[in-house]
Amino acid sequence: MTAEADGKVIALFGAGPGLGAAVAHRFGREGYRVALVARCGDTMRVLAEELAGEGVEAVPFPADLSRSEAIPDLVADITTRLGPIGAVYYAPITGESPFLPATEVTPQILAGYVDLYLYSPIAVVNAVLPGMLGRGDGAILVGHGGSAAHPAPFRSGIGPIMSATRNYLYSLHGELAEKGVYVGTVTISAVILGSTGAAAVDTELITQLGLPTAEPSDPADLLWNMADARDRVEVAWPAPPPESQS
Repeated sequence: MTAEADGKVIALFGAGPGLGAAVAHRFGREGYRVALVARCGDTMRVLAEELAGEGVEAVPFPADLSRSEAIPDLVADITTRLGPIGAVYYAPITGESPFLPATEVTPQILAGYVDLYLYSPIAVVNAVLPGMLGRGDGAILVGHGGSAAHPAPFRSGIGPIMSATRNYLYSLHGELAEKGVYVGTVTISAVILGSTGAAAVDTELITQLGLPTAEPSDPADLLWNMADARDRVEVAWPAPPPESQS
């Protein structure tokens, strides 16, 4: 994927201080203007200032991504202010612990995740896809926790919802690959240092579950390479966790 002389636009849905910030810097170095979408305005303003210092145009768009019905207007606002969206990275974090024993899952708990992790990413795709198809080019990337692809004891809760989105992305990838629009997903089985997600998982739980920690620049490079090469629907990073026992 190459940026035009005047730059393309990437919309980061979930522009937090960890991986979201690293992705913003990585795509910014490739000539992209950056739409920063998150609830925390202060975090986005700081990040926008950092990017401006590197010569990258970045604009904060405060939004609650759990309101899927607001996505079309949000995408329209981004397009009006920055131009057509050429790339999307969707990976918001709730700020709550993502893990829950399956014995404690209830319909009410899952309902609290459905908008943010299933309905809203689908709404984003619906909003950006007509423009991408019209231009014959675009990249849609979605980040998931490793439990979306590799269920395991005591790692339920958010995983079942993310796995539904992963199913949708696989279908979408196959339907759009020949139309110039790339769809990919990365399942991250690590705690990203400095991220909102890292703050939500206590050190004892990280040790108990055997989760590795990682700097955000590595998966950010991976996401750029996926969007550039367009040869994989999914990458597990850094490596799939052990398969659950039946």
